[in-house]
Amino acid sequence: MDHGTASAYGLWSLVIINSAIFIIFAFSFTKPKTKKDWRSLGMFSAFIVALFTEMYGFPLTIYLLSGWLTQNYPSVDFLSHENGHLWHTILGLGGNAHFDILHILSNVFIILGFWLLASSWNVLYKSQKEGTLASTGTYSYIRHPQYLAFMIIMFGFLLQWPTLPTLVMFPILVYIYVRLSKREEEDAIAIFDNQYKSYMQKTPAFIPKWNDLIAEA
Repeated sequence: MDHGTASAYGLWSLVIINSAIFIIFAFSFTKPKTKKDWRSLGMFSAFIVALFTEMYGFPLTIYLLSGWLTQNYPSVDFLSHENGHLWHTILGLGGNAHFDILHILSNVFIILGFWLLASSWNVLYKSQKEGTLASTGTYSYIRHPQYLAFMIIMFGFLLQWPTLPTLVMFPILVYIYVRLSKREEEDAIAIFDNQYKSYMQKTPAFIPKWNDLIAEA
């Protein structure tokens, strides 16, 4: 495939394949059981489909911004795949967009997010099976590692391929994940009472304590 031509779009098979790969990965790591689990995975899936639709299907963002892009970057062919990496072009980064600092950071965030999903699921599955509170592993640093993992993955994709729909969706999904986490905490308090309240007092919701990370290292 020539990424330097307009043929980089209209590739709906790649939209389907790439969306399926990442959604299946997320499904395999989270193994949703409750309505909240499915809702969380569903929102992430919508973000992924919107992302790859613009990456390989139809470049909606580029068309909506075509006037501004043409005026400010008259010599750039934004219908090529390479120039679809808008951060790379707008920030004036040189070289291949797939190897610039933002793309590298994007891959780091995405890999980190999926690692966090997988690690969190192992702890959560064991605790659910035993009927105990999930407070070890990643849960010993933050109370909601799985929701944080989804946020990290989505942020990673935004560094790589920003689109207007996903830029709008991201803060909304973060807000919804935070709301879901609070509802889950209400359920956990109803089940574990003071044990969970004590866990809340010593364990942050999403951002780990720097001292704890240093101590572990």
